Amino acid sequence: MTTLHKKAKGQRPRYFEDPAVEKALSITLALAGEVSVLRDRLDSIERLAERGQPFGPAAVDAYVPDAAVRAERDRRRDLFLDVVLRCVHQEVEGLSAQAENADYDAAIAAVAG
Repeated sequence: MTTLHKKAKGQRPRYFEDPAVEKALSITLALAGEVSVLRDRLDSIERLAERGQPFGPAAVDAYVPDAAVRAERDRRRDLFLDVVLRCVHQEVEGLSAQAENADYDAAIAAVAG
């Protein structure tokens, strides 16, 4: 039997210069993951209740969503993550635009030079 390590080996990838931003993003993503799990469990409870079935912890754990429910949950999760990560997406888009402008400026300078 293989044992799993509790901590990843090596350095964590850094996406931002400020370590505080990295920590805040890490905390935010951990909380977003927990909210997502809670939303799925609540959805399971609602679906079981709608059918008149018991919805204790064991019943919620045993609930297996069908393909339509999984697709609905995936759409909701994607929208949720888009909202949570909006500022990160905007930052990336800004950096991409800066890189494109720099490439354009370099090309113009090379042609003009």
